[in-house]
Amino acid sequence: MKNFEHELSYKTSRSSGSGGQNVNKVETSVTVLWKVEDSTVFAESEKERILFKLKNKINAEGILQTTVSESRTQLQNKKIATEKIQELVNKSLIVPKKRIATKPSKAKVEKRLESKKKLSEKKENRKFKY
Repeated sequence: MKNFEHELSYKTSRSSGSGGQNVNKVETSVTVLWKVEDSTVFAESEKERILFKLKNKINAEGILQTTVSESRTQLQNKKIATEKIQELVNKSLIVPKKRIATKPSKAKVEKRLESKKKLSEKKENRKFKY
């Protein structure tokens, strides 16, 4: 879990929603911007992984951005947005374990075949016999 907070840039704007007259006057919505390629914290392989995993959230200029307007204060929104973007990046760096193919046990195979035979017999008994 690497800290790349110093590489983030912030943009503020007026947010919609609760806040009354405050909404019309104060820029409480915060957008966090992070240029992935320019990062000095991550290695090239990590950057490639981030770009691949978050390709739907990264724009044409290679900037990952998140907008938050949950809170009524700019400071709180800035904190939430920073946490969100760090969580996104850290989740994208997790390498999933390789699945190891296993063979079903002999008992499982026999159990499956037995249940198939029972079902077959049940359906056979439903047929009308002359």
